[in-house]
Amino acid sequence: MYKPTFQKHKPLVFHQFQRKGYSLFACLGREVIISVLSIATLSSAKAEDLGNNVVKMDSVNQVNREVWLSGVDVTGSRAPLALGQAARMVTVLSREDVQAAPVQSINDLLKMAVGVDVRQRGPIGAQTDVSIRGGTQEQIVILLNGINICDPQTGHNTFDLPVDLSDIERIEVLEGPAGRVYGTSSLVGAINIVTRRSNESCSMLDLHAEGGSYGYLSAGGRYDLTTLSSVPHAQSKTFYHSLSAGYTRSDGHVRSKAGHLNGDYKGIKFLGQGGYEDRLFSMHWHAGLSAKGFGSNTFYSAKYDEQYEHTTKLFTALQGESKKGFVRILPNIYWNRSYDRFELIRGDENKVPFNHHRTDVFGLSFNSYFDWLFGRTAIGAEFRNEDIVSGNLGESLNKPHSHYKYGLNRSNLNFHVEHNVLLRYLTFSAGFIAVKNTWNQMPFTLYPGADASLRITDKWKLYASYNSSLRMPSFTELYYSVGGHKADKYLKPEEMRAVETGIKYQSRPLTASISVFRHFGRNLIDWVMDTTDPEAVWQSVNHTKVNTQGFEASVRFFLPRFTSPLSPHASNLSLSYCYLNQDKDLEPHLQSQYSLEYLRHKLTASLQLPISRHLGLLLNYRFQDRTGSYTDTQGLIQDYAPYHIIDGRLSWTTDTYSLYLEGNNLTGSHYVDYGNVPQPGTWLIMGAKLHLSL
Repeated sequence: MYKPTFQKHKPLVFHQFQRKGYSLFACLGREVIISVLSIATLSSAKAEDLGNNVVKMDSVNQVNREVWLSGVDVTGSRAPLALGQAARMVTVLSREDVQAAPVQSINDLLKMAVGVDVRQRGPIGAQTDVSIRGGTQEQIVILLNGINICDPQTGHNTFDLPVDLSDIERIEVLEGPAGRVYGTSSLVGAINIVTRRSNESCSMLDLHAEGGSYGYLSAGGRYDLTTLSSVPHAQSKTFYHSLSAGYTRSDGHVRSKAGHLNGDYKGIKFLGQGGYEDRLFSMHWHAGLSAKGFGSNTFYSAKYDEQYEHTTKLFTALQGESKKGFVRILPNIYWNRSYDRFELIRGDENKVPFNHHRTDVFGLSFNSYFDWLFGRTAIGAEFRNEDIVSGNLGESLNKPHSHYKYGLNRSNLNFHVEHNVLLRYLTFSAGFIAVKNTWNQMPFTLYPGADASLRITDKWKLYASYNSSLRMPSFTELYYSVGGHKADKYLKPEEMRAVETGIKYQSRPLTASISVFRHFGRNLIDWVMDTTDPEAVWQSVNHTKVNTQGFEASVRFFLPRFTSPLSPHASNLSLSYCYLNQDKDLEPHLQSQYSLEYLRHKLTASLQLPISRHLGLLLNYRFQDRTGSYTDTQGLIQDYAPYHIIDGRLSWTTDTYSLYLEGNNLTGSHYVDYGNVPQPGTWLIMGAKLHLSL
């Protein structure tokens, strides 16, 4: 797992991998061809950086042919484009990166992406807010195999995924608004988690177990089955199925004032997948469950340190793709259900009633693309219905039932059109999305976007883009008026326009890039409080205008083999830095919970050292400096303090098993990502993985 692609004796590639229905960029009409990306490059690499072997395409029609590649190309558009012609940059984290990283959740994994802000209230993914480039957890779209799984109740629960780390094929991150590509919610970016399926004709079994500090224990497994059949004088067929499950628990690193557990965690995950593929069409389905309960200590109020929350989520989706004909068609249908129970005083509903919520999301989407004289055009539409019944969110129900007295239903309809022009050295992609939502009776509104890239030489590339998007308020932002909060049900939708330009250099020993961007936000939603008023509560508001400017710079070196001469792997070192600044500052007597608390400075570094043929060391470092302040348990206003974190992993890896020792926060830094919720000190973990072909 320490090999850069161009130094492998035998390239590790994913064969015939383009445009599969479970890929975000494929299901939206993109070609994805994946190889291996070192974890050391996550914070700096973009998708087109990862391969040096360029496959030449003579015309746009040749994009459709299946090729064997050791490179990577992911295009940020509705229609698939040829390798190396991407007009927008996408960061890709491969399966090898996931397996090598010293992390226990997808949330931890994303911390090394320099443009991503991961704010944890609890470890092991108990509750994490993920945002991009100064946005909030509500302003990005999260997708599972290309399906939008954002929770309309609240962005706090969006990362309640049914996916174990062993299920992941890759993670794709796009920074910046992209309404014409991802629809609503993609105000500042998108993250897609693509699950893996076996490419082998035999059955495979993967098992893993690990344990460590604070009573941490995690175990799980995955079973894969792929069936290949060939009928004489007919087309070959492939059926594939997989089932995975996992259990995780921890006592937590904190206790309440009364000495009770208040940071503990227990959770289970199940994911079933399957599919069918032949020469004419393919289908893919997934069904998953995520259920967890966790002590929420002082997550939502510093006055109560024995809060508790339990969430359950169900995920289902069916995706298809035609492979023949002038027009390619990619339909999807999905349904997700979420349950959320919050206890302000754990286990005691007599003192404070529990908050109960149930959310249902149903969606239909259709994308198509075709080639003609002037390029490649994509046309499609999506219908999405969001429904909630709750103990305190929404309007009064005509027929209350169980814990639910309130509710709300809204539908979103959008249409998109995009056209791509491909020239020898230039790619230009432009289009728009037309959006209408029933919640506020908004008319159809257009959000355009355009991307361009200029390939100066084989090593230098210039790119520029303009994109726009919107986001509807969450049900919590509209109606949560309990527990020291006062929501405004007349909030306006958020809107964003952004421009970006950058340059990238790529060679075998060195890859470097720099980009400059500016976001123009309108009606951005936040929760604010007047600290001079002793009776003040948190209120949801629209900020009239918030503009964000910043830049990202990254560099990656492949180092000589200065460790064991027996190792076939090379070392690598990466450095990345992101700077952000917003032109709107709160008045001194106001506090912000989200949109005006952002990472002004973020620096990441990663070093990968192969010690011997089987033994490897990975070290990750990050520095974060956040703007904003919070009121501590003594009633004093505290600014967020900058902090440094070092994580490491020492692993022994063979073809059938892996043993590892990892440490998080090795220096024992005391820090907070959010308010009065202290993060754990040093966390040590030992684990093992087993891979069997049956």
